[in-house]
Amino acid sequence: MVQFQTPVDGACDPAIIPFVDQLVRDGWCIMPDALPAPIISRLDDDLAEGFDRAPYCRGPFYGETTKRLGRLPLRSVHSEALICHARILAIVQRFLGRWCDHVQLNTTQAIAIDPGAPAQAPHRDQDMFHGPKGEMEYLLNVIWPLTPFQPENGGTRIWPGSHGSAALGEAPIHEEQAVAPVLTPGSALLFLGSTLHGAGANRSASVRRAVVIGYSLGWLKPYENPWLAYPPSVARRFSSALAALAGYIQHRPNLGNFEGQCPSKLLTGRPELMTGPEDALLPAQAEMVEAYCRAQQVPG
Repeated sequence: MVQFQTPVDGACDPAIIPFVDQLVRDGWCIMPDALPAPIISRLDDDLAEGFDRAPYCRGPFYGETTKRLGRLPLRSVHSEALICHARILAIVQRFLGRWCDHVQLNTTQAIAIDPGAPAQAPHRDQDMFHGPKGEMEYLLNVIWPLTPFQPENGGTRIWPGSHGSAALGEAPIHEEQAVAPVLTPGSALLFLGSTLHGAGANRSASVRRAVVIGYSLGWLKPYENPWLAYPPSVARRFSSALAALAGYIQHRPNLGNFEGQCPSKLLTGRPELMTGPEDALLPAQAEMVEAYCRAQQVPG
């Protein structure tokens, strides 16, 4: 199993340590009472019209009795409380901060699973990225139930201990080893991108709804294209924290730049203040350039 380390600064809020420990050990954890239930209820109300109008998905993985909505910051102001949750972001930084300067939103998605929906195929979200597995984590997902989660209504199934190096190879999947946590609105289910999981079968008479907020390494291509989902005219209304998570921040070395500069400058409304491109290098690159420049100054 991958042994996770602290970020470079070593800072860690003691309140998140139990969650970090369980994520390291089991690949998932529950944060109870992460937000007041009324916030979740208002978010659910804001999404109701979108769910009513949304078509069903196509294909057995997305689920043909399932509806999905993206771009949640445009659908409800209450989504920011979930996306920018301070303790959850601290946990995300704890796991992903080893490998990137900044984390980003990989997806914001609301999901409604109808009665009669079959179980989703077990999968690992890290497999959307074609890099080496077992050595690093690419993302961390958070499921926020909008309606109570039960094993009977399609609550998410998790395979404890299936993360990290355990995700390597093609070990058989044993359904009896899965757990389906009981969750109430206001709680949050966190799991690593390497953790095996999948929606359960909805054997109840009601729709199961939830929001998934996914965070990934800041230098990856995210699942949801942020600049199409949130163009500058939209992102100017975001808080600075939400705008950064939505892609309006440069990642060394100059990744995601606009004209060689941090794309956050596009949110100022004053593009005339743009200047020439400026280095934003990784430490090893900066040292290489500095060493080369010093060598060029030595008399021949």
